[in-house]
Amino acid sequence: MRAPGTLSRLHVLTRILAVPRIQGNLTVNRFQPIRLISDASKVSIGDVSKEIHAPKNPELVPTGYIRGNVPQSVLKHLRWLIQKDKLGQDVFLIGPPGPLRRLLAMSYLELTQREIEFVTLTRDTTDTDLKQRREIKSGSSFYHDQSAVRAAIEGRVLVLEGVEKAERNVLPVLNNLLENREMQLEDGRLLIASSRYDKLLQEYTEEELLKMNLVRVNEDFRVIALGLPSPPYQGHPLDPPLRSRFQARDVSSLPFKEHLQELLAEHPGVDSGTVSRTLSLAHTLLTPESKSLGLPDFPIDNLGALMDILDKFPSVNPARLVNRLYPYRSFLTPETQKSVEEVFSTFGVTPLEASVTTPGRNEVRAVTPQEKPHSANVTLKVESAEVTTQVSAGSSWDSTPPAFVLTPYHHEILSDMLQSHSVADFCLIGPRGCGKSALVSKMVHMLGYQSEPILLYQDMTSRDLVQQRVTSPDGDTAWQFSPLVTAALEGKLAILDGIHRLHHGTLAVLHRLIHDREMQLYDGTRLLHHEKYEAIKNKEGLTDINMQDKGIHPIHPSFRIVALAEPPIVGAAQGQWLTPEGLTLFLYHAMRPLSPQETINLVTNLVGECNPSVEKLILLASRMSLSTDPTMRSLAESLSLRQIIRIAKRFKAYPAFDMHSAVYKACLARFLPPLAKQSLDSILENSDIFKPSGSEKRVLNCEVKDGVLRIGDTHCKVYEPDTNTKIPDTLFFDIQQHVAVLENMLQDWLLGDHLLLVGNQGVGKNKLADRFLYLLSHPREYIQLHRDTTVQSLTIQPLVKDGLIQHEDSPLVVAVKTGRVLVVDEADKAPTHVTCVLKTLVENGEMLLSDGRRIVPGSHPLASSNSPNVIVSHPDFRMIVLANRPGFPFLGNDFFGALGDLFSCHAIDNPSVESELALLHAYGPDVPENMMRRLVGAFGELRDLADQGLIQYPYSTREVVNIIKHLQKFPDDGIASVVRNVLDFDSWAGDAKDTLISQHGIPVGTSPNNVNLAKKLPLPEPKLAATWQIVRQHPGQKTGLMQIPVESSPLRFKHQAQLRIHQQPVDITEARAAVFTEQQSFWPLPVYETAMVTDIAVAPAQSQDPLDDRVHVATAAPAAVYSLVPRGDEPLSFVLLHDVLPRFRSSYQARLRLAEVPHGVLMVHEESTNTLLRLDMHAGTVSKLQTGSMFEAAAETVLKRLGSGQGRETFYRMCKDKAQECQIVLWEVGGGNVLFLDLLDESLHSLALPLTLSSFHVLSGGNQWLAVNSDGTKWLLKGDAEDAFPHLLHPITQSDLEEPAGNGYLSRLSHLAPRNLSDFVLSTALDQKISAPSRLIAPVNSLAAVSVGFPDLDASENDVYVWERKQQSSRRPHVTVDPASVTVVLDEVGQIIRVTDQVPSEALHSNTSAAGAGCYLEVTDIVNHSLSYVPVPRASHSAPYWTWNMSARTPPLLIARTSAQGIASVDSSGVVRLWQTGSAGLERALAEWRKMIGEDSGPLRLDVERISGLDVSSPKHGKEDPDNDPHVGGNQWAGGTGGRDTAGLGGMGGPYRLDAGHDVYQVPQVEKDAVPEEVRRAAHEMAQKAFKERLKEIKMSEYDASLYERLAGGVQAQVRSLRGIISSLQARGKERQWIRHRTSGELDDTKLIEGLAGERNIYRQRREEEPEIGAPQSRPKQLRLLVDVSGSMYRFNGHDGRLERELEATLMVMEAFEGFENKFQYEVYGHSGEDVAVPLVDKNSVPRDNKQRLDVLKTMQAHSQFCLSGDHTLEAAREAVTQIAKEETDESFVILLSDANLERYGIRPRELANALTAEPSVHTYAIFIGSLGDQAERLTKALPAGHSFVCMDLKKLPQILQQIFTSAMLK
Repeated sequence: MRAPGTLSRLHVLTRILAVPRIQGNLTVNRFQPIRLISDASKVSIGDVSKEIHAPKNPELVPTGYIRGNVPQSVLKHLRWLIQKDKLGQDVFLIGPPGPLRRLLAMSYLELTQREIEFVTLTRDTTDTDLKQRREIKSGSSFYHDQSAVRAAIEGRVLVLEGVEKAERNVLPVLNNLLENREMQLEDGRLLIASSRYDKLLQEYTEEELLKMNLVRVNEDFRVIALGLPSPPYQGHPLDPPLRSRFQARDVSSLPFKEHLQELLAEHPGVDSGTVSRTLSLAHTLLTPESKSLGLPDFPIDNLGALMDILDKFPSVNPARLVNRLYPYRSFLTPETQKSVEEVFSTFGVTPLEASVTTPGRNEVRAVTPQEKPHSANVTLKVESAEVTTQVSAGSSWDSTPPAFVLTPYHHEILSDMLQSHSVADFCLIGPRGCGKSALVSKMVHMLGYQSEPILLYQDMTSRDLVQQRVTSPDGDTAWQFSPLVTAALEGKLAILDGIHRLHHGTLAVLHRLIHDREMQLYDGTRLLHHEKYEAIKNKEGLTDINMQDKGIHPIHPSFRIVALAEPPIVGAAQGQWLTPEGLTLFLYHAMRPLSPQETINLVTNLVGECNPSVEKLILLASRMSLSTDPTMRSLAESLSLRQIIRIAKRFKAYPAFDMHSAVYKACLARFLPPLAKQSLDSILENSDIFKPSGSEKRVLNCEVKDGVLRIGDTHCKVYEPDTNTKIPDTLFFDIQQHVAVLENMLQDWLLGDHLLLVGNQGVGKNKLADRFLYLLSHPREYIQLHRDTTVQSLTIQPLVKDGLIQHEDSPLVVAVKTGRVLVVDEADKAPTHVTCVLKTLVENGEMLLSDGRRIVPGSHPLASSNSPNVIVSHPDFRMIVLANRPGFPFLGNDFFGALGDLFSCHAIDNPSVESELALLHAYGPDVPENMMRRLVGAFGELRDLADQGLIQYPYSTREVVNIIKHLQKFPDDGIASVVRNVLDFDSWAGDAKDTLISQHGIPVGTSPNNVNLAKKLPLPEPKLAATWQIVRQHPGQKTGLMQIPVESSPLRFKHQAQLRIHQQPVDITEARAAVFTEQQSFWPLPVYETAMVTDIAVAPAQSQDPLDDRVHVATAAPAAVYSLVPRGDEPLSFVLLHDVLPRFRSSYQARLRLAEVPHGVLMVHEESTNTLLRLDMHAGTVSKLQTGSMFEAAAETVLKRLGSGQGRETFYRMCKDKAQECQIVLWEVGGGNVLFLDLLDESLHSLALPLTLSSFHVLSGGNQWLAVNSDGTKWLLKGDAEDAFPHLLHPITQSDLEEPAGNGYLSRLSHLAPRNLSDFVLSTALDQKISAPSRLIAPVNSLAAVSVGFPDLDASENDVYVWERKQQSSRRPHVTVDPASVTVVLDEVGQIIRVTDQVPSEALHSNTSAAGAGCYLEVTDIVNHSLSYVPVPRASHSAPYWTWNMSARTPPLLIARTSAQGIASVDSSGVVRLWQTGSAGLERALAEWRKMIGEDSGPLRLDVERISGLDVSSPKHGKEDPDNDPHVGGNQWAGGTGGRDTAGLGGMGGPYRLDAGHDVYQVPQVEKDAVPEEVRRAAHEMAQKAFKERLKEIKMSEYDASLYERLAGGVQAQVRSLRGIISSLQARGKERQWIRHRTSGELDDTKLIEGLAGERNIYRQRREEEPEIGAPQSRPKQLRLLVDVSGSMYRFNGHDGRLERELEATLMVMEAFEGFENKFQYEVYGHSGEDVAVPLVDKNSVPRDNKQRLDVLKTMQAHSQFCLSGDHTLEAAREAVTQIAKEETDESFVILLSDANLERYGIRPRELANALTAEPSVHTYAIFIGSLGDQAERLTKALPAGHSFVCMDLKKLPQILQQIFTSAMLK
C-alpha cells in the first residue's frame, strides 16, 4: 500500500518539475567549468594531467566513445579517474543500472589510449575465466592466460563489469593481485609487483627470474570494476576484503540540465518542449518518493533512443514512446499504475488506452528493398501521417511468406516495432500464445531477414549464449561461436525467445552487446561495432585478415536482437524479470490480447467462415482474460489465440465436435481444482456453451483394413515404415472410452498437431500412445524424463571416445531425422525450463542443438544448404508427450501450463463404469461379475474422494486391473485379501479402507466366521383350523349374491403445479462389511428434525436387484417425499408438499401413503383429508385428482366427523397391490365405500358395500377382492365374467375346526398374498404333496395361515391351515396404522415379515441383549419351519414433538417389499435399510461374502521364521533423544517407530502413541496380535495414566477431552488430507537443486572438455539452493476465517446443527495448519450483532494444544449464546478485506461464514459482493450455512463464480473449507 505522505510529496515534486526553469544559455554555470585538453602526449582535465604513451596494440584501445562536448559531470568523473590512475589505485564505479558507468570507463581508456581487457562477470564465471584455463593442443594440455593475467602482464586495464553477479568466493582470487600485484598461477608462475621485480633484477638476470617462474606485473596495470549497489538491487554484496581494495565513485545519471543539453544537441529536429517534458517525467520517476512506491528505476539513459524515433517519426505519440521505455502496465499493480499515470498527465503525456486501436491510424504502408545492401525503405502511417525512412534489413527477399493475417492492431504494433527496429533492439511482451512469434516472423519476412531463433531456458549459462567449448577432429580444444554470435557476424535477426526465463545473472553477458555492439568472448575474440571496426582498420592500415588474425571481428550493421517474453506476474514475489537493470536493455512493446472482433476476423481469414460456436469461444476467452478473478485469468491462458485457431480448424474439419468438450479439453478441466472447475462451468453456462445432452452413444469400431485405419468415423492411410522393429505392440483391449480417445487423437493427428496426453498414473496413457502408433504402423523413439534431465541430455548425449568429445544423437534427434514419432514420457518430471526447449521445435520445426547443429523444417532457407550442421526435419516427425496431471499429489512441474497450448491436449481419465467393467472382463473373464462391480464402484468412489481432496492417493484403473489379474490366476484368494495389496500402502490411514468396507461391502480385515444371523426357532406345526366356503345362497333362503351398483365417472385432474426438486447426495453404507447379517445396506435420509416418517414404497427394477429399486419415503411435519435409487447415478431427490395439501383449522398431521405407478409417477394419498396427488419426481410436477361429486361428498363427510368427533371415525386407505397396473383402490376404513381408479383410461368406479370394512385385499386377476368386515366375516367381491368389473358380493362362511384362541385365528387379516403359492412352497409347508391353488395369509393373531383352494375352487370347501402364535400380544395397533406398512408377505419363499418390539428371550443369542435393538423383524418361514427375530438398530433420534407423534400413531418402523424377495425398512429417524431374509438367498450371499474374504487355507509351514526376534516385556516411555534422531526398533528410545515396549508409532507393546515427527515404520498386525494380554493391559493402564497427566499438564478435564475428541472426530479426514498437502508442498519447496562449478560431486556433462583439459571445478552437487541476495523475500500466505457467532447460530443449532458444524470447521483450520505457520498464517475472527470483529485466533499466537483450541471453540459458543441480536456480516467483510490487504503477504484469503439471513437487516446481495471484492489482491470466499427461501442462491449469483457456496448440508462445511484451502495452497 502506498503511504499518503509519499504520494503528497510526489505530487508536489511533479508540479515543480512540470515546467523546467532553464534561463539563458544552457552551458552557462555559476561554477567555473572544467576544461578538457588533450594532445598526443598528454591529457589534462582541470588541474590534473596524465602522460599518454603509444599503445602496443592500438586495436585494443576503445574508440568512438568521446564525441563532441563532454558534460561537466562526466569531466569530473574523468578527472577523478586520472587522479586514481596516477596514485596507482584500482577503482569501483558504482551506480544505478544502465550503460553510463561502462561508457565512462571506456571514455577514460580512449582518452588515455589504454589497452583494455574486458570481463563480463555472470553467475557462471569461475576463477578459470579470470586466471588461467587449460587447453589441449597436439595431445598435450597447457595453460592459457585469461584476461586478468594478460592485463597484469601487458599493463592493460582490466574492466570487470557486473561484480555483484559473480558468485561468492570467485572474485577473491584477485585480492592479492589488487593489493600487492601478486598472483600465483596454475602453471607454477608467480606474478609479482613491478617494484619488487625491478629490485630482483639488480641481483638476477631476466633469464634467471624466468627460470624461477617469476613474471613482472606491469606498473600500468589497473582494474576498473563496474557494479550495482546491492542492496537495493539484486546481486551479491561485495566481500569486505575485496571492497577494501577499491576506491569507489558513485556514477549516477547526468544532471537534468546537462542531459537536456545533450539531448537537444544530438536531436535538433525534436521539439525542445517535448524533450524537456519527457526528461522531467523521467527524473520524477527516479526520485526517492517514486521509489518508495516500489517503482523500478526509469531507464533514463535510453532516452536518446526515444529522441531518435522522434527525429525519424515526428508525429509519433510521446505516450507510445514512454511506454516503450517504461511498460509500467506489465509490472505494476493497478493502484500504482494510477500513480504513474498521474505523473504522466502532469507532464502532458496522456496515457494510452491499452485496448483501443483506430484502424488506419498507425500501419505499415510499404517495405521496399534498397540498392544499398542490407537496407530497406519502410513507409509507415504514424498517427495518420505517412513517413518514409530507411531501416536495416536482410538480403533474403524471396523467402516464403508466413501464414499471417494483418489486423488493424497488428498493423499498429508492426508499425511500432519497425520504428523501434530503426534505432535499437526491442522486446515483445505478451501472454503465452498471443502471437508474438508469428508477429516477429512476419516482420522478419517483411524486412528480408534470416532469423536466428534462440530458445532461452532457466539453467542456460553465459557460455551457451556466447561461446561453447568443443574439440576439433584431432582432439584439440577449441571455442565455437554460439548462434547469437553467428547472427551478429552474419547480420541476422536474433530472436531471444523466453527472456523471462533467463536468470538475470546470465543475461548480463549481453549488456555490452546490446548497448554498445561490442563484446569480448571467452577465447579473447573481440566483436566491435562495424563503424569502430572500420575506424581502427583504416587508422592502423590493417586488412580484414589482419584484424581476424588479431581476433577482432565486426558486428554486421544489419544485426538486430528481438526478445520475446511473457509478462511478469504482478504482485508475485517470484518471476519479476522486468527489473531496473532489465529495463535498460530494450525498447519494450506490450502486446495486448486481440479483441473478440479482431480475433473473429483473424480466424475467418486463416480458417474460413467462423463457426458460431467458435465465436462464442472467442467471446468466452475475452471475458475470462478481462476478469478480475485470478482463476479466470489463469484459465484464459489455456484459451490463447494459438489454441482458438486450433479449435477453429478442428471445427471446420469435424463439425460434430462440440464446443463444451473443446473448452474442457483445452483447459484440462477434468483436472482443475473443484473451485476453478466450478468457475469454468459457471462462465460456460453464462456464455451459452452447454454440455451436450446424454444422447444415445454410438458404438465405435477400430479396425485396419486394406491399408486404411478406421476409428469411428475417422480414417487415414496406414504409415509404411522402413522397419517395424520400433513399432510398439502392447496388450490392449478396445473399450469404448479408449476408442473414443483414439479417434480424437487421430483427428488431431490428421490436422498436423502434436499430442499431449495428461492424466493420473495408471489410466493408460502409455498404452493409448502405443496402441495409436501400432494402429498407424508408425515407429517411435522413446525418451523418459526425470528431475535431472538437462537440455543437453534431452537433445544430444556427449561422450568421450579416443580422447575426443563426440555427441551422440538423443532419441529426439533420431526421430527428427528419420520421421519417427517421439514419445516423451513423464514430461512433468523434468524442469519446465528444460522442456521449454521443445517450443521452437513444436511451433516452427526449428531447434538449436548444443553441439552447434540446427534442426530446420524443409521450407527453411538453410534446408537446401547441405551443411553438416543443418538437420532437415523429416515431414513425418511428430511428438506424443505424456504427463501426469498438474497439482496435488503429483506436484510435478506444470508442463501443461508452460507448453500446453502448443499441443493438442487430451485429458485421459479412468474409464467409465461400463468401460472399466469391459476392460476388467477382458483381463479376468472368470472373475464374478458381482465382484467386478463392487471393485469398480469402490475405486470409482475412491477417485472421487481424491478429486475432492479427502484422500491423497488418486487410485487408478491400474490398481483394479492388478487385483483382477490376481483373482483370475488365484480364484480361491478372497477379494478382501487381494485388495490389501493396494490398500496396505495406506494402512496407517483408514480412509480408503473405510470406503471399501462401509460403502461397497468389500470386507477388508474381517474373518469368514464373522456371521451374525438371527437365531432360528422351530415353527409350530400347522393346524387345520377352519374351512372357507364361498356360498351362493344365504342360509336364510335369501339370494346369496348381492349385486352392488357401480357408479362410473371420468377421472379429472386439477391444475398442475410445479414443485422445486431438491437434490442431495447420500452415503450408501454396506452393512456386511465386517459382519455378515441379514441387513445388506443402509443410508440416512436428510429428514427435518421435526419430521415423522409415514410410509415407504419401493418400485422394483428390471434387474431384480434391490440396489437398483427406487425407494420412496414419505414424511409429515413437513410433508415431504424422498426418492432414491441406491445404486443409481443421480443423488437423492425430495420435494415438499405442504403447499399442495389442504389446510384446515383443526390440528392434524398428514398421513401420507405412497404407491408408484409406471413411468416413475407416484400416487400420494393423504388419509386424513382423502387427498390423492399425482406426483412426477422427475419433472417436479404435481396434480390433484378430482374424483367426482360422490368422492367429494365422502371427503366432506369424513372431515365433518373428524371436526365434530361424533359418529364413528372413518377414512379412506389406499391399496397399492395393483399400482403397477395403473390401478389404485381407495377403501373406507370403518365404512363400506370403495373407489377404483384406473389411471390408464382415466376412469373412476365407486361402490358402496353394505359392510364395515376392516381390511380389503386383492386376489389374483384383479377382478376378485376379499373384504373383511369388522365382525370378522369375509366377503368375496368379483365380477360375473373374467373381464367384468367386480360388482357381485359373495359371502364366505368359515367353519372353525378348532376352538380359536382369543379373538380367533382368522378374525383379522393384516395381509394376503395376491398370488398363488407354488406347489413346492405349499407341499413343503404342509409336509404333504399338494398341487392346488392356495394363498399365504398374515393373520393378526397368528403367525401364518394358508388357505388351500381359495378362491379358485369355489365349488367346495377350502381348508385353512394356521401356525398358531404361542403368546398373543396385548397391544393392538391404532386404526390409523396400515397393516400393510408393518407386514410384508413374500409368497415366493413362504415368509411373512412383521415389525415387532416384543421378542422371546430364547430367540436371542446368548451374548445379545434385547435392549440393544429398537425393534425386530419377525420372520415366519413356513418353508423352513422356522421363526426368527432380526434386530433392527435403534433409531438415532425421534421426533421431539411426541404429542404429534402420538396423534399420528406412527409405528417405529415401516417396511415394504423389494426385488429379489427383499425388504426395505425406514425408522423414525429416516434411516432406510435393505434386508435379506430368504434362506436360499442368504446362503448364496454368505457364500459370496466368504469368497470375497477368502477361506482360511489352514496353517502354513515355514522352516525358518523370524519376525523381530524379540518379545515384548513391559511397557515403558523410553529415553528421550536430545538430538531427536529417528529410531526404528531397538526397545530404547521414546518417539521411535516400528519398535516394542516404548512409546512411539507403528510398533507393538508400547503404552501410548508418541509422534516425534519422523517417518513411520509399521510393525505387522500379526505381531501386534501376538502381544500377551497382560502386556496389553499394562500398556493400557500406562496410557491412561499418561493421558490424565497430559490433561493435568494442559489444565484440561477429562470431560473437556471427550468433548474435544467428539468435535475433532468429524474432521479428521480433512485434517489429514490438508496436512498431507502442506507437507508435500514444503518438501517440494525444499527440493534440492544442482549447484555447478564444484570441485567434487557428480561429473557435469557440460564440462567434459574442461575435464579432459584437467580443470578441477567440473562437478555438480545437489544442495538446497540459498535464496538469491536482493531477491524479494518469500512471504507466507495469510488466511482469515470470519465465523458467524451471532445469536441465530445458537438459536438454530438445535434445528440443523449449524453452530456445531462451524465449530468443527474452525477446529479443522486450527489443527490442519498447526506447525506450518511459517508458510501459512491464519487467524480467526467472529462477527455477530454485537461486534464486527471478535478476535478468536491471532496469527502471532495460535493455539498450541487441545486445551487452547477448545477454549477458542468455547468462546465462540459462549459469544453466540449471550450476544445481542443483529448482524454485522457486511461490516465484518469490509473490515477484514481492508485490513488483510494492508498486510505484506504472498497471497491473502478471506473466508466468510454467514447464515445468509441478511435481508432481514436490510443488507442487499450486491452490497456484500462489493465488500468482498473491494480489493482485487484479496481472494474472498463466502459460505452460506443457512438460508430463508432463496436468499443464499441470490447472494451466490451476486458473487464471482467459484467464490461462494450454499452449504445447506452442514456436514459438507469442513469439506468446502478444505477445498478452498487446497486451492489456495496449490496456486
